Amino acid sequence: AWWVGDNFSTDVWRMCATNTSTCMAITDEFNEYQSIQAVQAAMILSTIFCCVAFLVFILQLFRLKQGERFVLTSIIQLLSCLCVMIAASIYTDRHEELHQSRGYRMEVSQGQYGYSFVLAWIAFAFTLISGVMYLVLRKRK
Repeated sequence: AWWVGDNFSTDVWRMCATNTSTCMAITDEFNEYQSIQAVQAAMILSTIFCCVAFLVFILQLFRLKQGERFVLTSIIQLLSCLCVMIAASIYTDRHEELHQSRGYRMEVSQGQYGYSFVLAWIAFAFTLISGVMYLVLRKRK
């Protein structure tokens, strides 16, 4: 959940009432739906870049000569880091407008950031560290 309250939790895909365990999808009837779509797209791109970076690392591990750096892997991992930062920054900037929509069935403006939001910022830090480490890392015997 990116945003939680006493009787609800909401993420970038849907909003759930915890008392009744009913969920509703976030659709274009919500205010600031374009912002939510940007967050969704950036997080999906980040996941794709991270998976591609892992595959490129495996390929480079067997193809690079001794002493060469994993530059391509680093670039892809840093792109993943950038996507996570963009998504979390958009959500941080727009969270007040996002939770004032008439599309919600209950009052969600009185809440706080959830664990997924915190994990997004942690993922940003770790993908940044990982990207820099790939840049510094050399292939050794």
